[in-house]
Amino acid sequence: MRYPMTVLAGLLLTGLLAVPAAAATPPEADYWRVEVVGTRDHPRPVGSGYTVTERSVSVDWQTPDGKLWGAYRELGARPKSEKDRAAWKADGSPTSWTYRTEGMKISLSTKPGEGYVKKTPKWPGGFMLRESRFVTYRQLQSLPTDPAALRAYMVKDVRAWIDKSAEEAKTTSPNSTIDNWLNNLDRYVAEYAIDLLYRNPVPFKVRSAAYQVLKTTKGVKDLGRAKDPLNRSGQKLALPPLAQKYQKGWSLEERFVVDTATMTLLAHYVDSSDKGKSRVDYYRVGWTDDKPAIPAAG
Repeated sequence: MRYPMTVLAGLLLTGLLAVPAAAATPPEADYWRVEVVGTRDHPRPVGSGYTVTERSVSVDWQTPDGKLWGAYRELGARPKSEKDRAAWKADGSPTSWTYRTEGMKISLSTKPGEGYVKKTPKWPGGFMLRESRFVTYRQLQSLPTDPAALRAYMVKDVRAWIDKSAEEAKTTSPNSTIDNWLNNLDRYVAEYAIDLLYRNPVPFKVRSAAYQVLKTTKGVKDLGRAKDPLNRSGQKLALPPLAQKYQKGWSLEERFVVDTATMTLLAHYVDSSDKGKSRVDYYRVGWTDDKPAIPAAG
């Protein structure tokens, strides 16, 4: 993860000053809160040969002045399907599993971990746009609300990140070229739009513009209405595939469910050809006055 300290002052709306921007929106509460519950299938069968799903929860709280707290908790493993649950019961309903693979000891448990919450150390303050730079709360409120203008802003940001990444790669990966990044420009723009749907407290009109950018980005597929793991309804979209694969036979598919009433992200589905790398994450995002705390075990 990159943490460049470039400040947007005098740059944020360069070339876009005539475009309508979000009015200054006061914070609705003390913290912008992002909760992500992640689930993934354990890559190896356990017990008599059934599959378990591992679960965890992470939560970020960020104040309008940019202070950040993070929390994490393992939620325990459980049988994936009814068939797996039946096999687990036939095994005596164990609460833990241990095995060795490639010289490592792997331990799983149905019991939640203790978890933790702490203020993020050495955080420079502010809000990160994608992985490129920090901005202030006020600058977030000034992002363009017109989809075309927001796209232009995002493309400019992504191109700057690509230029920097390609330059850095000259020493770490001399065979790579800038085309390795440019061939995925549309995907990076779509990812940027998704970030604006949950990561930072941008105004509703900015999120709406980001959703329009996402929907109309080349390669993005609209999969229609769908329910997320919490039975919440939203619009499901798929990202364009990566233009260059990391290895022969490797594949990655990503789909997202967006609440089009609040324009916030509900769920993220990842299917990878790498064993055990498929997962589902679901999100709860919004303003809260509740102070940072260890996530509940449920």
